[in-house]
Amino acid sequence: MSTGARRCLVIGGNGFIGSHLVDALRAGGNSVRVFDAGAPRPDMDWSGVDYRRGAFDAAADVAAALDGVDTVFHLVSTTVPSTSNKDPVADIQGNLVASVALMRAMIDRGLRRLVFFSSGGTVYGNPSRLPVPEDHPLEPISSYGVVKAAIERYLLMYGKLGQLDPLILRPGNPYGPRQGAAGIQGVIPAFLRRVRDGERLQVWGDGGVVRDYLYIADLVDLAIAAGLSDKNGVFNAGSGVGHSLLDIVAEIARATGRQPAIDFHPARNFDVDALVLDVTRARSELGWQPRVSLAEGMDRTWKAMSAADPVGS
Repeated sequence: MSTGARRCLVIGGNGFIGSHLVDALRAGGNSVRVFDAGAPRPDMDWSGVDYRRGAFDAAADVAAALDGVDTVFHLVSTTVPSTSNKDPVADIQGNLVASVALMRAMIDRGLRRLVFFSSGGTVYGNPSRLPVPEDHPLEPISSYGVVKAAIERYLLMYGKLGQLDPLILRPGNPYGPRQGAAGIQGVIPAFLRRVRDGERLQVWGDGGVVRDYLYIADLVDLAIAAGLSDKNGVFNAGSGVGHSLLDIVAEIARATGRQPAIDFHPARNFDVDALVLDVTRARSELGWQPRVSLAEGMDRTWKAMSAADPVGS
């Protein structure tokens, strides 16, 4: 597969990860089309981007967006782990069925390269060993993770059948500027917003839950290195280092100079206890290395949040 400039479609390009990916693809000389349900976000420059609005489950609109591209990045999810178990049928219809329809539309057009953003934080479930390698059994405990794993299996099936060239990324917990701070997903921006606005932090469990946090620039670097390479298969996308929620609170206190108050709530049964990703494969096969430490990433995220809305919202 050529590693030159590509004609890229980013499905979900208006989101947190997608918008950063669009920026980096465009900066690298690739042509970029976005397909997203939302209006273009106002906090970035969309110059030169072919932006198309539509729902991911509108198969005809998605198929039309494929015309003239050679590489597809699939970042859409209509659910998050905390909401997916409430309506698994909607999760399946909105994500699994729509993703398989995308695969079929690509195959019908002879398009092969599909880069799928799965979930390193949910597909493994509660792992039997840490850090978790890509060949660890998949035992998700949320519908979100089950559906992500099922999409992976379809991609790998079509890869074995010789009909697609799939590249699957399993990100840990990405964070950084532009991430939503409402608290639905993304603990770092949610906690930073609460500290900025003088609110108490809400923690489910005792704060000992461990996650692998990856700064957005490092994730995008990996996504481009992997997606525009000739590699297929699965790659974890993490820092390779675990941090507890209490570690995150301590870093927030350091970055902001403010000591937050915390309300502790009962643990949630869909939360994995500890997850740290083994990123040896990405290092060895792609020459990729996470470069931004948690402290530096926290400082960058806090600076961007403070500049965007210094008085709170």
